[in-house]
Amino acid sequence: MPLFVIGRRSVLIGLVCLLPLPLAGAGRLSAEMNWPRWRGPQGNGHTEIKIPVRWDAGSIAWKVPLLGIGQSSPIVWNGRIYLTSATGKGEQRLVYCLDGRDGNLVWQHTPWTGSPEPVHQMNCWATPSCVTDGEVVIAFFGRGGLHGYTLDGKPLWSRDLGKFECPWGVAACPVIVGDLVIQNGDADADSFIMGLNKKTGEAVWTTPRPNFRGWSTPILVEAAGRKELVVNGHAGVTAYDPATGKQLWFCKSFAGRGEPTITPAGELLCAVNGLAGDVYAIRPGGNGDVTETRMAWHTPRRGGRDTPSPIVIGKYIVVADMKGIACCYDSETGRELWKERICHEISASPIAAGGLAYFQDEKGKTVVLKPGPQLDIVARNSLGATDEIFRASLAPLEGRLLSRSQTTLYCIGSESQK
Repeated sequence: MPLFVIGRRSVLIGLVCLLPLPLAGAGRLSAEMNWPRWRGPQGNGHTEIKIPVRWDAGSIAWKVPLLGIGQSSPIVWNGRIYLTSATGKGEQRLVYCLDGRDGNLVWQHTPWTGSPEPVHQMNCWATPSCVTDGEVVIAFFGRGGLHGYTLDGKPLWSRDLGKFECPWGVAACPVIVGDLVIQNGDADADSFIMGLNKKTGEAVWTTPRPNFRGWSTPILVEAAGRKELVVNGHAGVTAYDPATGKQLWFCKSFAGRGEPTITPAGELLCAVNGLAGDVYAIRPGGNGDVTETRMAWHTPRRGGRDTPSPIVIGKYIVVADMKGIACCYDSETGRELWKERICHEISASPIAAGGLAYFQDEKGKTVVLKPGPQLDIVARNSLGATDEIFRASLAPLEGRLLSRSQTTLYCIGSESQK
């Protein structure tokens, strides 16, 4: 039976020496073959799976219409795809699983029905991506709650996490660290970050955060012999102990709005913000306010706003603003190497494979480039003429690519697979 499910935009990294810790339950083989969370198994946008470099409309292996609207990017575990959406004007929230072979529906649940909260015109009511560790699947909907399932779709638990007072909605994705699911709950009031038991939904710890709207997903790194959960935010970057929620350090930002996720860059962490301001790098492993002591470099970043997160490949950081203008920086010094328009408007965060960066714009066209001292565009790819809006990030699926629009999920093969 052909699928149905959602569509709409996603609001919404590199070869690293300081690797984020693998997700619980994801061994090396699983990490290589699956895409268990937004930005992949290491939270940096990289996949070790060989994926297409060039494609066109004839390379589409299958496509399925999606019910309602959604911004969540696909996640993949053992050939199954997990997504969320909202129907009507957000009155219903959906979680569902698709078969990666043909896009057919495997299971579906409606975990929440109610009066929807306001959202920004570029957001919707199903923006955060799911997360899985091979044991549970977690979905977050802001006011629509946090929900846990088995991989086969059996409901485990549901929790109401609050009203999320903010006129722009939510976007931060849940992450799994050991036996905990951790959720960033930034909003205009009652902001928090929270650790819950992944199997029961019971709260283990809750730590207040400054009351600013924000949409950044935490990443997990290891530094100074400890684990650090690092989160971007309106006022700056904060690291927490993932086991207890205790704040470890804070680094002040140059401009507000914490959309882009922090990105590991060698032994540093790269940060940009939703408003135009400096791109900067932090040495993790500090204590207290590290703005003056552990900020390695900062470089003026002028022009449009940043929603996509950075991608780091080797010694190069590439950041694209919402207008499709990309800048490449030296990850060790922050020196700007080039600045060029690469595509149309872009909201989705890029992914990386085989030393190449993949930037998909809102028209569904993907620029593949090789980071270096000069702009090197390897391919420009299109899914054909469409009036759909693409804001979800690309995701690998066993040698192919998943691309989600407002209304359709596409599975893309390479030209050689046609």
